[in-house]
Amino acid sequence: MLLIAVSYWTYSLVRNAVPEQRAAALRNADWVWRTENTLHIAVENSVNHAVNSVTWLIVGMNYYYATLHFVLTIGVLVWLYHWHPGRYAAARLVLFATTGVALLGYYLFPLAPPRLMNNVNFIDTVVVHHTWGSMASGNLADMSNQYAAMPSMHIGWSAWCGVTIATLARPVWVRVLGAVYPVATLVVIVSTANHFWLDAVGGLLCLAFGFALSYAWYRSFPYRLARHVAKA
Repeated sequence: MLLIAVSYWTYSLVRNAVPEQRAAALRNADWVWRTENTLHIAVENSVNHAVNSVTWLIVGMNYYYATLHFVLTIGVLVWLYHWHPGRYAAARLVLFATTGVALLGYYLFPLAPPRLMNNVNFIDTVVVHHTWGSMASGNLADMSNQYAAMPSMHIGWSAWCGVTIATLARPVWVRVLGAVYPVATLVVIVSTANHFWLDAVGGLLCLAFGFALSYAWYRSFPYRLARHVAKA
């Protein structure tokens, strides 16, 4: 738990130390939006407005965005350590490598989230509904780098959780929930106007790097272990 806490503190420190390049971040957001329109996948604005019209749903999504990202990720790490100790180190490396390479994205490609765009009418759902939500919205905005939307670690971390749960959990319903979790997270980050679809792609690419690095370091040994390995 101490390692997790120190690692996240370091991650937050580096993430928030990135210069907040507002002009570049807004230009990049315009470019992403134009690219998505060219690819005919620019539906974020429609989804944002449609979900925002259902108050109980969007408020729930605000709390989902603010909490599960941390709670479930730490929970899966603890579960791995206790029930699958032989796989823990390899899985932890995937998560930490994914997060580490994401810092390069924040530095090299500052990106404003949709809710901060000037020329598109996105709704900042945390501000509109006065809910306690993202560190990048409302009264907590000054404490976070608001131009670190690419890649989306909500997707990177949720996909890591989903893959881990879906492949290692025994009850079928838990495995199904694990598979659904990153999909639900994708809907949430788009509905709350915190990310573009392409941010999610960036998060998955970071995760792929994390898995590749873990496999290069540990090879396939941790994945060949029995489901339950007794602790020494």
